[in-house]
Amino acid sequence: MTFPPLRLAYNPRALEPRDKHLSLVPYITQRQGEDAAPDNLILTRHPSGPRLYYADEDPRDRDPRGVLWARCGWNPVDAQGRITGEPQWKLMHPHRQMVCMQTLTCQVCTRPARTPLGFLFLAGPRDHDPTQASILTNQPPVCRKHARTAAKLCPHLADDPTVFLARSAPLYGVHGTVYGRDERGVKVIAQPDAPLPYGHPNIGTFLASQLVRRLQSFRVVGLDELLNHLAATQ
Repeated sequence: MTFPPLRLAYNPRALEPRDKHLSLVPYITQRQGEDAAPDNLILTRHPSGPRLYYADEDPRDRDPRGVLWARCGWNPVDAQGRITGEPQWKLMHPHRQMVCMQTLTCQVCTRPARTPLGFLFLAGPRDHDPTQASILTNQPPVCRKHARTAAKLCPHLADDPTVFLARSAPLYGVHGTVYGRDERGVKVIAQPDAPLPYGHPNIGTFLASQLVRRLQSFRVVGLDELLNHLAATQ
């Protein structure tokens, strides 16, 4: 099976609101009304082992490595091209998160996130031990313009994020759910806390909801210091 190139589905950009009393909402934030879609999952035999499918599957249901993704509703956009609906601040829309992680675009505005110094990844102040040689993250990068915005808007970051400046952030795997089957049909087998790496034996029966990258060749920096350095490179 071949997969179409990843692109934003209908140009729903996180535009700066014209009304300054309105809050900018990150692109990846799930909105009220964007509920989980009916899954109609089936398990079939495959030369490589059991494989999870949708009964009415479309190529867009899988990422470029062939992993099946959880379906979620998409709200319409307004006249300015912004996604409508009350923000569900603690939730990330599965497909929008995947697109930003796959393409390394900013989780707030969807523009390229690379800076002259590397990629900026934000994490909660107690999420990771920064002394580790590599870090697994489900948070898409941010561009320098929206680094402070993301820190303030995301409750998880508590306006005090750990900032990883990464030269390398290869794809690692996916968060989600392992499915199996019994006499009553397809059912959930496990929901691992840790992400499943690509190539894992269970990846064929896995329904993904978040894409994960491994941060390598990174350093932990202060946000203000980093943004000052980036401003000097302009």
